[in-house]
Amino acid sequence: MTNKLEAERPLSPHLQIYRPMLTMMMSIAHRITGAGLAVGFALLTWWLVAISIGPNAYAYVQDFFGSLLGRALLFAFTWALIHHMLGGIRHLIWDTGAGLDKQTIEIFALATIIGSIVLTVLVWIIGYYAMGGL
Repeated sequence: MTNKLEAERPLSPHLQIYRPMLTMMMSIAHRITGAGLAVGFALLTWWLVAISIGPNAYAYVQDFFGSLLGRALLFAFTWALIHHMLGGIRHLIWDTGAGLDKQTIEIFALATIIGSIVLTVLVWIIGYYAMGGL
């Protein structure tokens, strides 16, 4: 026998009825980049361990990072790191009570997307330039 109050309570809306919004996608992206950072830091750890093991292990890791797959992973790690950092700064600003109106929230979301892409490309251009050219 069910309680009459339980039967009349509304059900929580499911994700399928929500229209995807930029802020919702940014929240999902922030979580995904956080998980991606775990993979990136595992790669960084692999590189550091290879340095400590010796020249052969280091050369193997460097060959991997020099491959197309390795560079793609490093590029994705760079983007995830910058995107996650900018998202954290956005949340830090919100923690002060600033920027909580709908328009500013949308501006911060766009700034995080655009900023993470631009900064990632700049980091890679500067990195290639510092290594002796593109």
